[in-house]
Amino acid sequence: MPDIINLLPDSVANQIAAGEVIQRPASVVKELVENAVDAGADEIIVVIKDAGKTLIQVTDNGKGMSTTDARMSFERHATSKINQASDLFALRTKGFRGEALASIAAIAHVELKTRQESDAVGTFIVIEGSEVKKQEAVACAKGTSFFVKNLFYNVPARRNFLKSDSAETSAIIDEFERVALTHPEVSFTLINNNSEVHRLEKSGLRQRIVAILGKGSNEKLVPVEEATDYVKIKGFIGKPEFARKTKGEQFFFINNRFIKNAYLNHALIRAYDQLLAPDTHPAYFIYFDIPPHAIDINIHPTKTEVKFEDEKTIYAILRSTIKRSLGIYNITPTIDFDTEATVQINPLRSDESVKAPSIRLKEGYNPFAAPGANADLKRHNTIDDWQIPDPSAFKTDHPAKGAAPLPNQTAFLLPDEPQETIESSLDELSGEPIKKTPYQLHKSYILGHIKTGLIIIDQQSAHERILYEKYIRQMAHHQSYSQQLLFPLVLNFSSNEAELLNGILPDLHALGFEIESLGKGTFGVNGIPPELKENEVQISLDKMLNELRQQGELRTGKKEFLARLLARNMSVKAGEKLTEEEMQHIIDELFACELPYHSPGGKPTLITFTLEELAKRFRK
Repeated sequence: MPDIINLLPDSVANQIAAGEVIQRPASVVKELVENAVDAGADEIIVVIKDAGKTLIQVTDNGKGMSTTDARMSFERHATSKINQASDLFALRTKGFRGEALASIAAIAHVELKTRQESDAVGTFIVIEGSEVKKQEAVACAKGTSFFVKNLFYNVPARRNFLKSDSAETSAIIDEFERVALTHPEVSFTLINNNSEVHRLEKSGLRQRIVAILGKGSNEKLVPVEEATDYVKIKGFIGKPEFARKTKGEQFFFINNRFIKNAYLNHALIRAYDQLLAPDTHPAYFIYFDIPPHAIDINIHPTKTEVKFEDEKTIYAILRSTIKRSLGIYNITPTIDFDTEATVQINPLRSDESVKAPSIRLKEGYNPFAAPGANADLKRHNTIDDWQIPDPSAFKTDHPAKGAAPLPNQTAFLLPDEPQETIESSLDELSGEPIKKTPYQLHKSYILGHIKTGLIIIDQQSAHERILYEKYIRQMAHHQSYSQQLLFPLVLNFSSNEAELLNGILPDLHALGFEIESLGKGTFGVNGIPPELKENEVQISLDKMLNELRQQGELRTGKKEFLARLLARNMSVKAGEKLTEEEMQHIIDELFACELPYHSPGGKPTLITFTLEELAKRFRK
């Protein structure tokens, strides 16, 4: 039987490896920018076109490479960072595997220009699909420039699975900012389609954070710092009152490397105990300095996950550090013992004695008696005169003399609800018409009368369906309805959020928003949909942008996706009290919809109980 196992060609093996390291254009930007930092550059410029699919250019003024090193850098597992296995536990650099450049060259057209300061000329290399097309000497500046063109040109399936340009650009900005946040001593510039997104000058850490988030973020930051024998912690956290409904501004860095860790996030949130509004998330920029031998960063191809030698110790130190910072800067509630008491109690005179308080009661008082029936009862002046009423006075088999007669309609007073009159079922049995007004149950469900029994409507799901179909009609017929604001709103967004928002401005206009970009992440809002309150504009847009960043569903079904997001954000929520008119309006509008029985997310909007089903419940 012939042998069937063969070694893969290097070009195929590199394409397979590239699938782990290079998942999208943002992965290329991350690897190249990190290499530039490791090369000792203090000025890095990133240029992208068409969300990185056409061009990614990264230029630095680092130490550059020799001709031999430039050629060797594209070989798999060729690295200058480690020589033996023990070096993995003493890493301080960002890259070390030697896979990035080989993976990029396998799936793109790559051009490299590099020169060391001591060399008169540099090296120019052109590679396409792992194959070297050209290598020659060239005159160039000190440092390194990478040009990555036509990404995934030979892997069309991977290219087809990329998200929209806005979503991919947002991911690139994310990776760019994560590196920039760890190296404020380096100047960074990001240019997207000939438009400058970031120009970050050399600065301190706080200034770098403010430069990325916007000028208004300075007052929101609280410094954090702690040093122990095991770990050093520094950075900034956001004040509780500025917590947002989304998790966009949350960063952990281990030895200047961005990581994701739900366990440490839990420790930080616990430190904010009872300080955050429900469903809000604080901003934080936390930097850990841990001995390399106490962590393992070689557990994930993108190096965003780290394994700790002692997670519980770091958890405890982080939580106590955050709580202390919140206390030092008067964020947590405190008791001021220096404040003078406002209640003054005068001391007793020598001839006075302490007396027990007195209370006035009516003996035999019957709360169920008719008005005026208790007028002649004797009053007792002290607690000692209080007597336990006779239980027989509260028997209801036969009304007491003087008691008010029972009304035809029985009144029930529900908690947090106004007193309403509910018709007796006897009226229905006698053939008289019953009241068909809808009733709200637990501020979440609408109960209505139908010929065959009872209908229960989920007010939130129903309103989502109503708004969704309304927005779809508006976008289809280009008939947007907008409520003009007397004073325009000025909203600030981070760079990646601004990039996403610019990409959907025409669609938001069709939904009733009148928004214009003022530059540098600032937007002016002149009009909003009629259903939206002015103080909810920022929250609503934040939620939409957060979901767009996470899901990126912009290329197909774009309008439907935005309509669904807006309908979800602007619908009435469970727990909101509705008037009788509002409930009737939801019922009427719901049954006028094309698909009234399910929300845009697929949840049922209503259920019914027939008279037969109800009868079975009572005849078991």
